[in-house]
Amino acid sequence: MPNYDYFCPTCQQRVSIYQSYKDYGKKAVACPNCKGKKLKRLINKVRVLKSDERRMEAMSDPSSMLGDLDENDPKSIGRAMRRMGQEMGGEADLPPEFDEVTRRLESGESPESIEKDMPELAAGAGEAMGGGMDDE
Repeated sequence: MPNYDYFCPTCQQRVSIYQSYKDYGKKAVACPNCKGKKLKRLINKVRVLKSDERRMEAMSDPSSMLGDLDENDPKSIGRAMRRMGQEMGGEADLPPEFDEVTRRLESGESPESIEKDMPELAAGAGEAMGGGMDDE
C-alpha cells in the first residue's frame, strides 16, 4: 500500500496520503487537515527489517549500544537512547516523548531539567536517562 508522507506548510503538519503508483505524480494532493495544496514530499528513512531473533541478539550485547556511554554526560545518554530506539524498531514504534527526551539530551540538557519539564515521564524515563527522582 503506497502511502506517501508530505509536509503541509499551511498548517505545519506532517501528513500521510495514500496514492496508487498509477496516480502518483499525476493527481494533485491536498492536506487532509487544512485542504492546503502546497504539500512538500518527505523522503522516509530506509529501514532494514530484522527478525525478532536478530534484534534480540543485537540488544543482548550491551557494548554494541552502550560502549561509549558516560552516565554523567547528557549527550552520551542521548546517543545511547537513540541507538536503543533504532534497535527497538525505530521512531514509528516509540512514543513522541521518547524523541523529545532523546533530542534534548543530545543537545546537552540535563536529565533533571527534562524531568522538571515533563513530570509525567519522571517515574519511567528517569531510570532510562541515568537518574531520576528516586535517586534523591
